[in-house]
Amino acid sequence: MSIIRSHITGCGSYLPERIIENAEMAKLVDTSDDWIIARTGIKRRHVAADGEMTSDLATHAARKAMDAAGITADDVDMIVVATATPDETFPATATRVQNNLGMTKGFAFDVQAVCSGFVFALSVADNFVTSGQAKTALVIGAETFSRILDWDDRTTCVLFGDGAGAVVLQASEGTGTTEDRGLLASRLHSDGRHHDLLYVDGGPSSTQTTGFLRMAGKEVFKHAVKNLSSVVDETLEQVGLASEAIDWVVPHQANKRILDATARKLKIDPSKVIITVDEHANTSAASVPLALDTAVRDGRIQQGDLLLMEAMGGGFTWGACLVRW
Repeated sequence: MSIIRSHITGCGSYLPERIIENAEMAKLVDTSDDWIIARTGIKRRHVAADGEMTSDLATHAARKAMDAAGITADDVDMIVVATATPDETFPATATRVQNNLGMTKGFAFDVQAVCSGFVFALSVADNFVTSGQAKTALVIGAETFSRILDWDDRTTCVLFGDGAGAVVLQASEGTGTTEDRGLLASRLHSDGRHHDLLYVDGGPSSTQTTGFLRMAGKEVFKHAVKNLSSVVDETLEQVGLASEAIDWVVPHQANKRILDATARKLKIDPSKVIITVDEHANTSAASVPLALDTAVRDGRIQQGDLLLMEAMGGGFTWGACLVRW
């Protein structure tokens, strides 16, 4: 018996033109290129220009994904934008993207799960597609984290960058086996008890200000390795596969030490892990689709490959999606 799968038919990404190298960061705060690379693996980050908004980044990435999928705005039924840095408190950044693309039907909304946002948004869109409520979905992760950084705090401002990535999800028939192309499984979690370890100290309801990102780095690191390895195991168990079946891990690009530690815990060959944190830094909800598009464009990811996407963010939120490319 056939089933409906949501199949990724195209992806795209966008990075702002301005690049800040570690050497420039060292002029802004008390840090150094060696210190940043040793602790994070980051060499540079992209920063949005004045007047360049999250919706602008998202629109650029969306257009590239649509071109790759061979579709137009008339084909899109829904847009989901994962972001923690929306253009405005409301309306949803996704509706700005909808307008930018010239899409006048369907619906658009945002998902806020910070660095896990793209994985959450992909899972949400998959449910709409597989239930028959949409045939074509545009899923975007986009952030301008440079706007919520305390540029005097060397422990956080060196870690983040701006960018956007997008995928097109379309309904296709599957057999119900793990050989189907498309999203095969997803698992999502959150635990609000850990709010104070990673948060922004502002908001319209609390301080009426945007606020700055605050993080207890060592504690976040410990939770990230534990939670990410656990959710990867859950996701594989859901479809009866072992980690050896994974061709590529496309992780949230927070810190190279987290990526390395998670791979060791899962006993996954490090050569199977897509790493872009050195070039992009941590772009929050944009990091997974940015890494995905990088590996698709350079030819590493090929049709039929099994991909594991995973992320953890403030909240805490964490999750994983298993996709047959």
